[in-house]
This record gives sequence, C-alpha cells and structure tokens, in this order.
Amino acid sequence: MPLREDEKMATNGGFPAFLAGVRVLDLTQFEAGPSCTEALAWLGAEVVKVENPQGGEAGRSLLGRQSGPGQNQDSWYFLLFNANKKSVTVNLKSERGLALVKNMAKRADVMVENFAPGAIERLGLGYDVVHAVNPGIVYAQVKGFGTGGPYENNLAFDMIAQATGGVMSITGEPDGPPLKPGATLGDTGTGMLLAISILAALYRRRDTGQGERIEIAMQDAMLQYIRVALSNQATYGVAAKRNGSKVISGFAVPSGIYPCKPGGPNDYLYVYTSRTNPVHWRRLLEVIGRKDLIGDPRFDTAAARLKHEPEVDAMIAAWTRQHDKREAMRVLGGAGVPAGAIFDTMELTEDADFKQRGIMQTMEHPIAGPFKMPGWPVRFGGRTPEVKPSPLLGQHTNEVLGEWLSLDADQIDQLGKDKII
Repeated sequence: MPLREDEKMATNGGFPAFLAGVRVLDLTQFEAGPSCTEALAWLGAEVVKVENPQGGEAGRSLLGRQSGPGQNQDSWYFLLFNANKKSVTVNLKSERGLALVKNMAKRADVMVENFAPGAIERLGLGYDVVHAVNPGIVYAQVKGFGTGGPYENNLAFDMIAQATGGVMSITGEPDGPPLKPGATLGDTGTGMLLAISILAALYRRRDTGQGERIEIAMQDAMLQYIRVALSNQATYGVAAKRNGSKVISGFAVPSGIYPCKPGGPNDYLYVYTSRTNPVHWRRLLEVIGRKDLIGDPRFDTAAARLKHEPEVDAMIAAWTRQHDKREAMRVLGGAGVPAGAIFDTMELTEDADFKQRGIMQTMEHPIAGPFKMPGWPVRFGGRTPEVKPSPLLGQHTNEVLGEWLSLDADQIDQLGKDKII
C-alpha cells in the first residue's frame, strides 16, 4: 500500500518514521509479543495495544513498582516493553467489544498476539476470522511450541523456551548443571525474529497486496541462537558441552573472565585471543610484561596453550588483579587484544556514551516521571528513534476509535456508558 506524501515525510522526533502509515493491532502480553510490537513502534508504526478495561495487560502489574513516584501504577517492566505505543480498552468478552476489534482488524496492516494456545481462537479472533474480514493483513503469532508438534498445547515462558531450545544445555560450568542465561533470549530473542519476519511480509504486500500468516515458536527460535554450538556438534559428532565463560569450542586459550581490582562482584575482564590470529597472543604477552614467553613452544600455538591452560590463566589473572576493569580494557584494547570489562546494569544505565549516542534514553512518563531505558539500538544516519512514554491504560481509546472507526464523540461516550470500552 503506497504511503501518502504526509506519511512519507513523517518523523519521530527528527528521526524518519520508516513505518509511517502502518497500523499494528497489538494483542500481546508480557515480553515476547510486546518486544516485537515495540520494535515496530520505534520504527514509526502506529501500534495500538488492545487491553482489558479492568486492569489492562498483566504486564502492567508484573514485578510491581518498587520505588519512586507512581507506586502501584504501571510496572517498570511494562514501561520497558511498551514504549511508543497507544492503548485502547475493549471488553473482548462482549459481542459489541469483539465487533469493535474486528472492525479495527479490517483497518489494520498487522495483528500480533501471543496468548496461551487456543486463547485467541476462543476469543473469536483467530486467523480464519481475521483473514475473512481483512485478507491483506499480516497476522503474526508467538507460540511456545510449534503447531503440529507434540508440545503444541503446552504453556511456555522465556525459561521454558531456553530449556527446550538447547540454550541451557550449553550454559554453565563443564562439571555443573545446566544454567539459564540472564538474558531473556526466549522472549525478546523470539520477538526480534518475529519483527523481522513481519517487515518482510509487509515489504512483499507493498507490491502484491497479499497478506500473510506468520507463526514463530519460542522453542524453534532458540535454535538461531545456538548455531555455533550446532557447528561444534557437527564437527565432533557429540552434543555440544557446557564450557563456562570460555568459548563453546573450548580450544581458544586464553578465553575467559579474569579478576580485577578492587574485587567487587563484577570487577572482572573478559580476555580472548583468536586461534586464527596468533598476533593477539603476542600482543597480550607484551602488555602483561611477559615478552620472554614469545616463541616459547609451551605457549606459542593454540594447541600448546590448551595443554597449559592453568598456567596461561594464572599469568593473565596476575596482571588483571593489578588494574581496575576499565583501565585493563583500555590498555588491552588499545594494544589490539580483544578484551571487555564486565559491566553491570547500573554501570550501563549511567554510561554517558550510551546517552550521548541515543542508545540509552529517558522516557518522560506522566506518572512514573523520568525513566531511563534502552531505546532501539540501530542507528539510521547516525540517529536513533525517540523513546516516547508507554501508554496509560486506555489513554488513546477515544483517539483510535475516532480515527480508525470514524466513531463520533457521542458514540464513544455511549460505549463507555455501556462498559464496552
């Protein structure tokens, strides 16, 4: 569908709204679905979140508000995954409310949902129903497990996806149990793959008018994030093993986390030297004051260092303990040695560089007040989209029903009186 001229020129705080004119009907909750629709909102789509008038999406109260203004209001969790969206409240358990959303679906370009298996069909908004009223819609769903598989009716959350998708099996120490990574790969990792797929479907529809049904299973999505482990398995013919903080192949030495001063819980530095670039090792020896070991057959090759790994780790740790992690990263990085400090969430939130480059922004929320959060991390022409506040429950009901469905003020007022919205 061609964009109007005013839509082409639309901007998001000076940032081009690439998806201007794209309407997204958002029936998602928690993280996997909302992270997907938020990505589309950051890129300029009009994302309308349809919520229950009684409390809204469950994520609004998840984890609670621990401190600051607006206690007992929307959670920080909700703010993080619903920036730049609009909120409409509709009672989907009423016939009139369901009819409203079906009419909105007629005018939407995209619909996204991630309810429990079978829930969207029981609501009366399954693919067949929506496709019948809007054949050109891109109808996108997040499932826990693939349709037609043995677990298709099972409930799933981030940690279930990581467990069943192989992520946990390769996370942890070699002699320890599987562990769940701190990152929510099962949720946001799935949401990003879905967002990319929606954009592809919209690109084709632009020329053909053809809609699409898209389904992504969280378990299936995890396979994209363990491809290096799968290559390892293919090489050696056995399941990939856990290797702690070292690279999964286990053959790059050094490859791990080393302690720094003053010895706090995250005062560590990751140091890595590539097997394919021997100069990394020589540079590292020069920096840590062990030029005497350059050419030493005990350490001169990756295979030799693997046999003497404890000695390698000890000499690097002896050097890192004399430096704080930022200094150590500067020195090693400046010498051409891959190294990265272990930054915690507070350090990242307060990083001036992220703020300057627009990677970390401040949401000016009408109730929560200023809230610093990461925005969309991709820069276009040196700029990032502006983070706008997550919507209050039902904040945009009148606006959206008026613009999407051409309802007048009296009609909207009557819907409110009848408790439909």
